[in-house]
Amino acid sequence: MAQLLTEAEIQESAKVLSGWTVEGSNLEITRTFKDFIQAIEFVNKLVEPAESAGHHPDIEISYNKVKIRLTTHDAGGLTQADFDVAQAISQIN
Repeated sequence: MAQLLTEAEIQESAKVLSGWTVEGSNLEITRTFKDFIQAIEFVNKLVEPAESAGHHPDIEISYNKVKIRLTTHDAGGLTQADFDVAQAISQIN
């Protein structure tokens, strides 16, 4: 099982992620697109990095908005895997 990060480690790791926020035991971002089609195209681009990492985000889609939530469910909070996947997601346009 992955090791939970300390509060200090979480805050330090969050500093380098633009647009992401720590909400309880989740790392979250909401991206807004021109329309539903662009939102879905973005979600489809999440598949490869999530599968490669073996770490999958919770995703909510509302027309042109995509909310991504990361947490390590089996560890009960945030681990380095969440920040690694967030970094990969941040590189997707």
